[in-house]
Amino acid sequence: MYLGVGKLYKFINQLAGTLFPGYFAFVMATGALSIAASFLGMDWLAVTFLYLNIVAFILLWLLTLIRLIRYPKRVFTDLASHTIGSGFFTTVAGTCVLGSQLILITGSYQAALYLWALAIILWVLIMYTFFTAVTVRSDTPTLSEGINGAWLIAAVATQSVSILGTLLVPHFTHGRDVALFFTVCMYFLGCMLYLNIITLIFYRFTFLKLEFAALTPPYWINMGAVAITSLAGSTLILNADYWSFLQEITPFLKGFTLFFWAAGTWWIPLLFILAFWRHIHHRYPLTYGPQWWAMVFPLAMYTASTWKLAAALETPFLTIIPRVMIYVALSSWMMVFWGLIHHLYIRTATFYRSERLLKRAK
Repeated sequence: MYLGVGKLYKFINQLAGTLFPGYFAFVMATGALSIAASFLGMDWLAVTFLYLNIVAFILLWLLTLIRLIRYPKRVFTDLASHTIGSGFFTTVAGTCVLGSQLILITGSYQAALYLWALAIILWVLIMYTFFTAVTVRSDTPTLSEGINGAWLIAAVATQSVSILGTLLVPHFTHGRDVALFFTVCMYFLGCMLYLNIITLIFYRFTFLKLEFAALTPPYWINMGAVAITSLAGSTLILNADYWSFLQEITPFLKGFTLFFWAAGTWWIPLLFILAFWRHIHHRYPLTYGPQWWAMVFPLAMYTASTWKLAAALETPFLTIIPRVMIYVALSSWMMVFWGLIHHLYIRTATFYRSERLLKRAK
């Protein structure tokens, strides 16, 4: 299947124009699985996913920049949307997850530092643009139409900034207390965002009618957001020696981190039950969409966070969970990745066929 330069440019432009705002969830999911594999000693898998993530990160940013330049109105319209605007937070989380990968797998602190700086800038821009836009717009949707699990990516992005910053602290020769003060504040801010948003989602689950078609994969972020919160808290606990104040609040951090881990564990059976209700009971088709990465990420992140929690709380018996969950997360990643490859093949073939028919028509 050959595409000329002009057609290739047109195809890439089409991909950029229709790019889903939350596609960096692929980077989040792949990075979280890579980090979990690294924790469990599966170095070959961790390194493979690191290289794959670097390629995906570059390609997604190229498409994003093309979209920003050629379709700025579409970008802002998406960013101001209650339903998909929160997906832009995946750019923050994906950037930080890749930076964390570089530190934990290769020890590349310098590259991770640049990614952290980029993530902080993106966090400020997206956080205040999105929440301002959804607050001031006149045609606000109802709670059942406007809220979904993707809103919790705001908390995920905030915690990812905290984690990467904390991992960078040992590399700093000056200002470690300032950096840790910032990462602690981001940790608590992420906790605040989760508690606020999950209250609305839980209300939407239990008191408003939930159609099975509306139970989209981003609702798995209900668990993923607390999983990354547990990882952020565990990372702070394990780096408490770099700041005396952090040592003083370590008992509180341990309790708070365990609280969020327990909450994430509680969500897992319920989410599987609801997935059964949607896809088995109601026979909703399992077709690929970029939102499926929002299911893979929580499973991978729960695996990584449980391993770190066991180290932070000195509870080695918890390590049995990630030793099992890594295969659940890996299996889900492989299935969704196959769906992505098939989707890209079909989309490419459809584009080629339409271009050929257009050429014949002329």
